[in-house]
Amino acid sequence: MKRKILIHPDPRLKKTCAPVADLSDELRQLADDMLETMYDAPGIGLAAPQVGVLDRLIVLDCVKEEGEAPRPLVMFNPEIISASDETSVYDEGCLSIPDQYAEVTRPAAVEVEWLDRNGTLQRETFDGLWATCVQHEIDHLDGKLFIDYLKPLKRQMITRKMQKLKREMARA
Repeated sequence: MKRKILIHPDPRLKKTCAPVADLSDELRQLADDMLETMYDAPGIGLAAPQVGVLDRLIVLDCVKEEGEAPRPLVMFNPEIISASDETSVYDEGCLSIPDQYAEVTRPAAVEVEWLDRNGTLQRETFDGLWATCVQHEIDHLDGKLFIDYLKPLKRQMITRKMQKLKREMARA
């Protein structure tokens, strides 16, 4: 089931999410709903707070090549274990901040540990777009948006655009 994606500014997007204590069927269903919502948007990552749920759950799939099999990842309680000293810059966007993009500098590679949908502990090192995406989504779980990395003026400008968009959506 597709879920409604919250648009910034929304207070739920600035909250720190609670760790998932145990994996219920409801949480697995939420993960499936989030994947469906993300693919439909279309996006490459989605965090639970973006659909109004304050649990530490993210989904991502950064496979972009035509004809390459999708690789949907579901991560409960994802945690960055280590990050490279080397950084990379990506032009980031966010489904909660539609049509707004800005360059963000992050570690080029990160090692992440998480529970998969079966409750099995996983660990993997990500680089490139995958590293950027997983860091961006984990930030959501800590109430941080990509615009929080920007200079105040640019952040305020984007926030004002989102407030205007929300007013227009409310009238539609």
